[in-house]
Amino acid sequence: MRYIILMIKTLYWKNSKLYVLDQRLLPGKVRYIACSNHSQVAGTIKDMAIRGAPAIGVCAAYGIALAAGEKKFGSLDSMKKHLYGAAKALAGTRPTAVNLFWALERMKNLIDCYDADISSFAKFLLKAADGIYNEDIDINKKIGSNGAKLFRKKSGILTHCNAGALATAGYGTALGVIRSVHSKGLVRKIFVDETRPYLQGSRLTAFEMKTDKIPYVLITDNMAGYFMQCGEIDAVIVGADRIARNGDTANKIGTYSLSVLAKYHKIPFYVAAPVSTIDLATPNGRMIKIEERSTKEVVNIGDYCIAPEGTTARHPAFDVTPARNITAIITEKGVSKPGEISRIKV
Repeated sequence: MRYIILMIKTLYWKNSKLYVLDQRLLPGKVRYIACSNHSQVAGTIKDMAIRGAPAIGVCAAYGIALAAGEKKFGSLDSMKKHLYGAAKALAGTRPTAVNLFWALERMKNLIDCYDADISSFAKFLLKAADGIYNEDIDINKKIGSNGAKLFRKKSGILTHCNAGALATAGYGTALGVIRSVHSKGLVRKIFVDETRPYLQGSRLTAFEMKTDKIPYVLITDNMAGYFMQCGEIDAVIVGADRIARNGDTANKIGTYSLSVLAKYHKIPFYVAAPVSTIDLATPNGRMIKIEERSTKEVVNIGDYCIAPEGTTARHPAFDVTPARNITAIITEKGVSKPGEISRIKV
């Protein structure tokens, strides 16, 4: 079966530039933003051209590789100082997704340890970024395989936002599980929440499902409870941007509401994410910083205003699902109860 990772890339490196797919234009246009420095990479992350916790992390790693070639350096120390500054700038783009900080810490550790020829430093960092990219795809396939073991009959599965190939280097986390379940012939229908206000479900997840010929239906966010009540949904699978030590999970706004509905209807609620999303330094979900974005993203859909002029709106980009509402967390290491994730070697 051909997957979307073979057809369209979230990002790629070519001729000393990073090309980032502008997901704000999907599904209407496929256009890449050419980045030649770390500031441009930071812009793609902050402005939501690229989104999805794993993809942001991979993108930031390449931002460090770009920073190494932005100018000529007189010494290894001056080059390292510049790279640390680039890492700080990239870290300031989005506050909630822990994968961003995980990838930057990994690159900074390599910078700390490097003591070879300065002329080889940029190539060394590019190789490290390539490693994170390829590792992410391998991890997602393992997540998919582990999650597929939870399904033994044809199922209706609800997913929220986009946790697919477009949110990662390729294949996906929640959609990676769905892809693996589909490969076993066990998908009856995927229910795709449109995911207001950025419409990642209708624009991106539906795009991936259509591309891979996985049966799906698009629903508005407030229809989920109805279809659960009708018995059409057998499981909910979502991604995650940060998992606290106790298993509380931050994900796209609207996820918490789904977990409450799933618990009421006795439907399993699964979170699929790489181990790098687990933040052992954060004890619980109350300590997770929730990003608030602009009013414009709520009162506008694209270029069209859908509210009276001057309307203000709140836009928390994420909410926190408590561990007690989560049936299991699926990682590349296996399937764990939320209370067990602190035992996973991160």
